[in-house]
Amino acid sequence: MQEKSRRTESDASAASKISVYSTPSTAAIAAIKYAHQAEKLSYVAPNKDPDGSGTAIHAHFITPQDPIIVTSDGGRLPGVPLAEADKLNALKEEIDGEPADVIEAASPVDKSEDVPRPVSPKDGETIQKSGEGSLRKAMPPSRTNPLFPPLPLYGPSSITRNLQCWTFRATSFFLSIGFLGIIVLGSAFTSIPLMFQHIWLRLTFRDPDARRPFHEEEKRLKKARKEEARNWKRERSRRNSKPNADDNEDDAGRGEFIPTEGGPDPVICDVGYYARRVGLDMEESKVQTEDGFIITLWHIYNPREFTPMSPAERAARGPDVFTGEPPSRPLNSTRKPKFPILMIHGLLQSSGAYCTNDDNSLAFYLCKAGYDVWLGNNRCGFKPEHTLLSYADPRMWAWNIRQMGVMDLPALTSRVLSETGFEKLGLIAHSQGTTQTFVALAKEQRPDLGDKLTVFCALAPAAYAGPLIGKAYFKFMRVISPALFRIIFGIHAFIPFMMSMHRLIPGRLYGAMGYRVFSFLFDWTDDRWDRELRDRMFQFAPVYVSAESMRWWLGRECFAKQKCILATREEGRQEDAEDEMEEYYHRSASQNRNHNDTQSPSPHPISPTHPPRARRMSEARRKHERKPKGSTAWYDSHVPPFALWVAGSDDLVDGRKLLRRFERGREPNVRVVHSKVIEEYEHLDVIWAMDSIEKVGREVKETLWRTCDVRDKVRIPQGCEEVEPWRDTKGDGVGGDGAVDKERVGDDGGSQSSSEDVD
Repeated sequence: MQEKSRRTESDASAASKISVYSTPSTAAIAAIKYAHQAEKLSYVAPNKDPDGSGTAIHAHFITPQDPIIVTSDGGRLPGVPLAEADKLNALKEEIDGEPADVIEAASPVDKSEDVPRPVSPKDGETIQKSGEGSLRKAMPPSRTNPLFPPLPLYGPSSITRNLQCWTFRATSFFLSIGFLGIIVLGSAFTSIPLMFQHIWLRLTFRDPDARRPFHEEEKRLKKARKEEARNWKRERSRRNSKPNADDNEDDAGRGEFIPTEGGPDPVICDVGYYARRVGLDMEESKVQTEDGFIITLWHIYNPREFTPMSPAERAARGPDVFTGEPPSRPLNSTRKPKFPILMIHGLLQSSGAYCTNDDNSLAFYLCKAGYDVWLGNNRCGFKPEHTLLSYADPRMWAWNIRQMGVMDLPALTSRVLSETGFEKLGLIAHSQGTTQTFVALAKEQRPDLGDKLTVFCALAPAAYAGPLIGKAYFKFMRVISPALFRIIFGIHAFIPFMMSMHRLIPGRLYGAMGYRVFSFLFDWTDDRWDRELRDRMFQFAPVYVSAESMRWWLGRECFAKQKCILATREEGRQEDAEDEMEEYYHRSASQNRNHNDTQSPSPHPISPTHPPRARRMSEARRKHERKPKGSTAWYDSHVPPFALWVAGSDDLVDGRKLLRRFERGREPNVRVVHSKVIEEYEHLDVIWAMDSIEKVGREVKETLWRTCDVRDKVRIPQGCEEVEPWRDTKGDGVGGDGAVDKERVGDDGGSQSSSEDVD
């Protein structure tokens, strides 16, 4: 009787699922497959997770190609290969009878009602291929796939995985230090001729620094800093001897920004210290990304008009971004607020790079001019943090430039908007910071971010590779296989020994060594920097980055091979051929006009002396004529206005090629409000040159104000009283006249400005 009762209950249970599964065995098989897939993606293996809190339950898609794993307790794990995430959701849907995640809601691409439902990949399939997986059926094929191959999949902790990790850590420790040693020796060897030249000039009673462009200015500033240090010491002594003195009365005549730190510079890695030396201050907030990383956000402020937040207010608040919540505390209603700007740093740097030149630091300059300055730092930085993962877990390091753009940048933007109560902010980025922004704003990534930006100011924009990528040590990284790359550089942080040296070596010695190594690697010079402050500049670099991220930059699969962040090598060659064709025809037309040729030129004038070049241009012309305008565009209508400052002597990236892309109509939706090529500038001169405020900073300040869409609600920055708003003829709001303000600056400091329609 009991056996019959149990059979009846079993039949009833099976019957209750008849609408979802054709047979009970199908349900059982699906449940087993789901359990196996969840185990592969969980934070903790289910057999070691009695309460199930660390077990993966579904994949949440930040974008159609960026899934993260959500555990049963709401924890977030970094992205996994697309097919693996899709398989987990498909199996969950099969069990639950309803979608595990609304994939379409995360997609910025228009969908129609007849799009087929997602279909899971075949059992055991883990490699992302064109045309497969549910996302591939829910959106057009991605053009950027070859540039962003799937990240490696590391499961929860196990004996096998831990053994693998320790093996990679052991091999990479010795091999990466050996690689770093070769770089250091190379930099030392190339310094020998410079050292002998310096000694010879001294022996012949000549000043080795006399040929530096700002030699006299450097001497003046050095003398002024020594005088300020003496004054600071005397002032401290006076105040200590008269503790009852009215400090407020003494400070009354010293202006709005009163330094609270001074004296000789100890050269330390502390943005707040350098802010206090110029009468400002800094507070640090923690920001959680959508995949669980905890990143830092520095707020530069005037202590006379801003009260720092409490530790609870500065803590991380959760993974959701752009929630539309009101600011965490009420804004000051007695005076108009400052317009917020967010600044993002370059590769191997932190945003402290914007704070090393005293009052000529771009961050401090903009803050004193009247902007609310926030400095964003990418994941890991100086202190790797995650809500679940530890430093030793390889999943902590499974990310590259895509995740930095798609997740870090929106998290930082969302937090600044939440704190300030504004709907938009101005974004400034340098080098890699521009890369992650270009990636994030792409129409197949996260174009909605563009709706939160009034303008994107790109300093030394890094979209196309420069000739430096062909150097021997970079070529070595491109030649070796991905497996060998991981053996040499590991699967965790990229050469973490550099960070250990940063902590142990005194600031000035570390700064000198850092400059010499980076100069050797990237062909930089300090000719245009204030050499007295150079050691400061390298206190904020390097930071922790993942080996996977460096493999994206330098490995054989991605940027180093494709030479572009959002186009394949083949597309780049086609673009070059089109440019060559256009230049040839413009030159031919100009020559015809100059010679007053009465006969009209041939519609396809090809030089007979260069047949390969002629064939290449002819083929490019045919392809170009077949393609509609903007068919290869990276950006859609969400993209904010762009402003670009290109370093003309930059061998690391090719900013001119990016300008040509915008000027020649390949991006119909991009509105370039300002562009400038500074011929004598190298890659870091846009933020560290002694004249960077004159050539870059003032124009950035004015461009931020020109594109500000709430000019009547915020304070007018100093020096911007006469700056007219930019009217956007392509959009609906404040922008400009639809033209590019172009400026080219040469070695003599002269400039030529023009206005050129991007259409």
